[in-house]
Amino acid sequence: MAYNWWEIRVLSNQSLEEVIFWRLDSFGCRGTASQVKGNDCLVLAYLPEDQTQLLDLSALALNLRQDALCMNLPAPVMDWNLIEEEDWASSWKQYWQPQEIGDRFLIHPAWLALPDKSDRIILRLDPGAAFGTGTHPTTELCLESLEMRLGLEPNPEAVIADIGCGSGILSIGSALLGVRQIYAVDIDPLAIRSTINNGKLNQIEQEKLIVEQGDIEDLIKLVPEPVDGIVCNILAEVIIDIIPRLEAIAKPTSWGIMSGILLEQAKSIADTLEQNGWVVATLWKREEWCCFNIRRS
Repeated sequence: MAYNWWEIRVLSNQSLEEVIFWRLDSFGCRGTASQVKGNDCLVLAYLPEDQTQLLDLSALALNLRQDALCMNLPAPVMDWNLIEEEDWASSWKQYWQPQEIGDRFLIHPAWLALPDKSDRIILRLDPGAAFGTGTHPTTELCLESLEMRLGLEPNPEAVIADIGCGSGILSIGSALLGVRQIYAVDIDPLAIRSTINNGKLNQIEQEKLIVEQGDIEDLIKLVPEPVDGIVCNILAEVIIDIIPRLEAIAKPTSWGIMSGILLEQAKSIADTLEQNGWVVATLWKREEWCCFNIRRS
């Protein structure tokens, strides 16, 4: 008998996307994808049938409504149905198409044929069973910041640290922009697998992209010397916790790109950065989200 999965669909305002992903991850979902059209966002997630009950799914829907209420946004619409195992792994892929980001990047699903010609840097991505597709405003802001930092001021000797690498999109974007070395960590073993696989998809040499499971403390042990740049696109609460430890991997000239931060959380992030020897060079905003471009003071 085929193994069944719950397919969960959430239609919401795009500003809720990051919160929805967080809720779904906390709920135990491992396969996620999103499609954005205008201000609307469709998020899909998958969970084995035996890991949840209908009552739990109803509770999840209620939590998402409460999240929207707290953010003064319209309540999302959530539904779910059972699909068989052979359908779940590919069903979400139909919702994701190539996307141009910034002036130089083209994020391209790995299972689609490459364009005959493109003047953009093609970043092939297969999020695997755990991660979104790089279309959220926070990821776009980070890639655009990397493009500005490494595109306008190329540094082929730069060494980058990626904290919470997820699908590896920022690590791979850095590599495609010409940095010498990337060290990436994530606490989720599925993220490690996803980053390694996506590195191979983009023909990034294994010795150039070093990926390990762990957190900031593990990263400190992993890097042999302070790095030139730090990228981090995770929850604001986690960023606040790791900022005091960044000094251990930073040079006096190091820069950083941080996102995953709601506008209402920006002040607490900025205060923590200032208290720990960092200056906010620019603050980029998109919808309800922001991205810090920082440097050592």
